[in-house]
Amino acid sequence: MALVLATDDSGGPEVFASLQGEGPSMGRPVAFVRLSRCNLACTWCDTAYTWHFTGDDRPHRDETTFERKANQVRLDEAEAAARIAALGQDRLVITGGEPLLQAGALATMLEHLPDIAVEIETNGTVAAPPRLDVRVDQYNVSPKLAHSGNPAELALIPERLDAYATDPRAFFKFVIAESADIDEVLALQDRYRFRSGHVFLMAEGTTSAALRERQEWLSDLCLEHGFRLSDRMHIHLYGDTRGT
Repeated sequence: MALVLATDDSGGPEVFASLQGEGPSMGRPVAFVRLSRCNLACTWCDTAYTWHFTGDDRPHRDETTFERKANQVRLDEAEAAARIAALGQDRLVITGGEPLLQAGALATMLEHLPDIAVEIETNGTVAAPPRLDVRVDQYNVSPKLAHSGNPAELALIPERLDAYATDPRAFFKFVIAESADIDEVLALQDRYRFRSGHVFLMAEGTTSAALRERQEWLSDLCLEHGFRLSDRMHIHLYGDTRGT
């Protein structure tokens, strides 16, 4: 078994150190590993190179597809762990794509990293098996709203959302494109009773200007409904680029 990773701009595996740009750990120095493949297809996805490969006709606003061979690389779990350890960070963020599609290989990789704290960024549709779950310190769950283009029966699975809503390690991050999206978040909050302080609203955007424009009204919605505001700090610092 091996992990299938996304590639950085050099064609190597996307394993890097940076500051966490979103959610409850924003601003914290971490190691990142970005895995390839996803079971959803968000029209605004800013990491479409992890899933929108040539021949995939699912819609994306850029209408760009990527050659699978050039954008995927396989690494033995021990080799991936060694690359992560060499970054010298005490916290690891596993992102994608949808990382939990490779849960077994991830669990094996983390057995080589017993002293590192682990965050997994997930769309909330997949369960981590016990062998992996026991090694996870934080889940950053980002359920996809209707504007993502994913049908609710694929993106919002009640069994999975119930499980994450009752897990104190889980934080929820909703991507917001327009103010009307808050109605869907409020309906989900009413249904799943997310923990107080565990829900973030984050503006959709891949430029500082777009984020700032939306945050002007998104901050008011957070104040009105008691949600937390998440920036996308890495966009301001590095732009919409790989390996950041």
